[in-house]
Amino acid sequence: MTPDEVLAIGRHALEVTLLLAAPLLLVALAVGLLVGVFQAATQINEMTLSFIPKLFAMAVALMLAGPWMLKLIVGYTRELFESIPGMLR
Repeated sequence: MTPDEVLAIGRHALEVTLLLAAPLLLVALAVGLLVGVFQAATQINEMTLSFIPKLFAMAVALMLAGPWMLKLIVGYTRELFESIPGMLR
């Protein structure tokens, strides 16, 4: 196995990781921003106020994006396992 192949596998793993994390992180960012604007408008400075909306939004995002995320990680794992014989030359 050449160093180029190792780098390609590592790059692909990082791409899959970013794709898996992006939906949840973007939902948390959007909800946090909305709660922050709400807190600034109402002058409510409660630190725990953003936790519950983020928790519910992340649960909804996971329910919506979960099947896609599972398909992505299973596809990557299957591709990686199928490429093992080619790596052992």
